[in-house]
Amino acid sequence: MVLDSLLFPFSMIITGAIIFLLVYFVICLSDLECDYLNAQQCCSKLNAWVLPKLIAQDFLTLLFLLLGHWILAFANLPLAIWLAYEYYTVPTGNTGMFDPTEIHNRGKLKKHMRDCMIYLGYYFLFFFVYLYW
Repeated sequence: MVLDSLLFPFSMIITGAIIFLLVYFVICLSDLECDYLNAQQCCSKLNAWVLPKLIAQDFLTLLFLLLGHWILAFANLPLAIWLAYEYYTVPTGNTGMFDPTEIHNRGKLKKHMRDCMIYLGYYFLFFFVYLYW
């Protein structure tokens, strides 16, 4: 019972931090789209935060799994798997998930922006779920 009273505020803090990080992603990508940033600057800034976002999501999922909150663990598991899949399937030769040589090709900028918006919706939903519990 004591762990539950610490788990949900901690999960809200982690989720809030990820929300702020995703807002930063959206701002950087929109600045790149409007040519306020060049591709090298934008991608280096965003690639630095991809792994911490993945670690935070995986840690949160693992915490729910270990403390017996099965529904929340299985609700967080698909996103944790998807983020790990995206991170580990970066083609060789790219500088990271956000590659400055390819970000303007084939609508990758729009895809990254769309993904960030989907992640924002997901994390906002779960922020309020954690707030309720």
